[in-house]
Amino acid sequence: MLLKLQIISLVSAASAAGPPAGVPPPPAFLRPCADPGAFRTRIKTQRSARPLQLRPPSTLPSTVSSWIDARSSYLTPAVDMIDEFNPPLEPVLCALRKVPYFRLYSVDMLASCEHMPQELTECYTESCEIYPVEPEDVPEEMVKVDGSEFEFEIDGWARWDMPTEDYYDTVVFPEEYTGYDGSVIWRFIHDKICFNLPEKDEETWTSDFDKAVSGLHAMISAQIVRGIEKKKAADDPEVEDLDVRAEFDRRIGPNGETPRARENMYFTYMLLLSACAKARPRLLAESGEGQVDASAHDELREALASPLLTDSDLTGSSLVGVASQRLRTHAEEDDGEKLWMARQRTRDLMRVMNCVQCNKCRLHGKIGVLGLSTALQILLGRVGGGENPDTLHRVEIAALITTLGKFSTAIDFCTRMKEE
Repeated sequence: MLLKLQIISLVSAASAAGPPAGVPPPPAFLRPCADPGAFRTRIKTQRSARPLQLRPPSTLPSTVSSWIDARSSYLTPAVDMIDEFNPPLEPVLCALRKVPYFRLYSVDMLASCEHMPQELTECYTESCEIYPVEPEDVPEEMVKVDGSEFEFEIDGWARWDMPTEDYYDTVVFPEEYTGYDGSVIWRFIHDKICFNLPEKDEETWTSDFDKAVSGLHAMISAQIVRGIEKKKAADDPEVEDLDVRAEFDRRIGPNGETPRARENMYFTYMLLLSACAKARPRLLAESGEGQVDASAHDELREALASPLLTDSDLTGSSLVGVASQRLRTHAEEDDGEKLWMARQRTRDLMRVMNCVQCNKCRLHGKIGVLGLSTALQILLGRVGGGENPDTLHRVEIAALITTLGKFSTAIDFCTRMKEE
């Protein structure tokens, strides 16, 4: 316990101390989120200087034709809009992820792998390990709420771990490059959990589901490459043999292992944006004592007022909402009778994360799966018509925003890599 306290204290002290005198500040991509109020002021200044004008799809200048597959050309206007409005949204979401409501998760790190035989070859590097926070550092109301929200439907969407006293801090232990090779897990996901329909058959909700899962994979890949970049900037010997550009092109590039990875990441981001837009009343209602930190209420409102969320409804006039419109239309064409297969697969996605032998990767993988599952639950419900966000558990709402922030940061990173 003493060692754990020392480690956490050292991490916190290093984060708070800043660079020594005379040392230049780190490049922008290495800096932590600054005061959320500063982001709010900057965004308001930008909006006042340039009034928001949502252009129709036909007049949006496309800059993504080189990597959007012709079969997904319907995404191009929305991708252009995301590229325009994600930069001011990303730091606000980054700041929100520092609030206890969105950073603390009670996770069962000792759950057994049920999907494949494994040798006990866990990732024992310092990068892989995580430690629970002290109980007194977790808001009492959060523990009370999480402890009471343990019920679930047998045939429901992804099921979070039963609440325990162990909470893990995603700010102290952020997503990064750990050296862990999760290719076996992802191969199982794509081969066994996804539907794997022929590429020509893209007009179904099952194809949309596979695309969303691929988008989750792409987001995690982007976070890994971003972690490599940060460690190389710090001269970490762990990554001395890795090339950031080569890793990016291999994992996410149009000529890499998954040619449509980046496109799928945008698709999933659109689903999350639409789900958050639909959950806006619930999110705002969560602000208050013991829930979302009252000091972050303005930042939450600012994020929800982003053009990417106000344009994420399920109407035909929405650009960003095109992904969710497509998903729901396909589900309704099937009368929603087979959506039990999607619910079952999100549960398997969550359980297969117990096979990840890197604790930090397992933590963030579970949060990402829950965030995606929550978005699908909000958009589709049980038969395609959607679900009332007021019925969701606190941890599901938290994971939704956290995962939205993960995607926003990943897309910001991909945009910067494209420009370099």
